[in-house]
Amino acid sequence: MAANSGLTMAAHALCWLELARRRGEPVLSSERVAQSLASHPVAVRRSLGLMRDAGLVTSGRGRGAGWSLTRPAEHITLLDVYDALGKERPFALHPHEPNLECPVGFGIRPVLDDVYVQVESQLSGVLASYTVADLLEEVLSKHPLPQTSTR
Repeated sequence: MAANSGLTMAAHALCWLELARRRGEPVLSSERVAQSLASHPVAVRRSLGLMRDAGLVTSGRGRGAGWSLTRPAEHITLLDVYDALGKERPFALHPHEPNLECPVGFGIRPVLDDVYVQVESQLSGVLASYTVADLLEEVLSKHPLPQTSTR
């Protein structure tokens, strides 16, 4: 079972847009964002398109155009990003009805559904407590890019 990396890709892209803004580059092309993600620009445009639809980023067209945040990174939470991606449930029930004549098969779905609702509530709370700015500050302070030697 593969994990969904959409939130990770989107958070990475938004952090990169914020860092570029702080460095005096208010707009980045899909290609520049894709380089940071080691991804394809089409995948980046798809992800950022969802962020644009949710009002988290804006994009321009033509030469010199690109992507930028629509509001301060301190005001964009990971929950905002998660919601923009369509908020898939982190866990799913059986893809088909289990054996309803089995004592476990009969009752497992409603029990797990209750558990999953609690998980989603906790997940939302945690995601709401982090902003793009928080993530970027942690990245820069706890995991800085190693300095290259100049011989």
